[in-house]
Amino acid sequence: MAGDLSIPHSIYDYLCRHSLREPPILARLREETAAHPRATMQIPPEHGQFMALILELMGARRTLEVGVFTGYSSLAAALALGPDGRIVACDISEEYTSVARRYWKEAGVDSRIDLRLGPALDTLRRMIERGENNFDFAFIDADKTNYANYYECALQLLRPGGLIMVDNVLWSGRVADPAENDADTVALRRFNEKLHGDSRIDLSMIPLGDGVTLARKR
Repeated sequence: MAGDLSIPHSIYDYLCRHSLREPPILARLREETAAHPRATMQIPPEHGQFMALILELMGARRTLEVGVFTGYSSLAAALALGPDGRIVACDISEEYTSVARRYWKEAGVDSRIDLRLGPALDTLRRMIERGENNFDFAFIDADKTNYANYYECALQLLRPGGLIMVDNVLWSGRVADPAENDADTVALRRFNEKLHGDSRIDLSMIPLGDGVTLARKR
């Protein structure tokens, strides 16, 4: 999460009071992460709840995550998947994911999460080579310049009808500002254009958090 889009605090507070049902363990993880210098990398709680609802509606059992950080999204997903659900979670940081591991264990879901440390593209390509193509859901929230590559890999790993959720696609509005041309913004702008024209998917971009895209594999 780079930063939430502009929404009046009073409306956001109302939304949380009348919608958010955050489990205490997720609230504690969020609060601990808030003190981290890179706390803005964590998804907001309403995003985690939205993802959990989608997983439950899909009856998802096998999911993929690219970008773990301190584990809020993977913990929300694991709780929603239930005891027979499994997550392959990709990240490069032992430091960040050590926090995630601690909360996964406390929540009793650590056996559901297969954390694979190392460059995510290497992990995903090995999975493709092994013929893994039966994931129900993928969540992408990692380095923006590789979004298109992560997306292409996830598309191969998903079953038909599977769903990809991508975070930060509005990038605090910078993608809509022609004056913003840093590498991340340009990559996200091109990524959004790519998905808009991709006939392999059904598509919806929504102004949740910092912008979320849902791409359903046809």
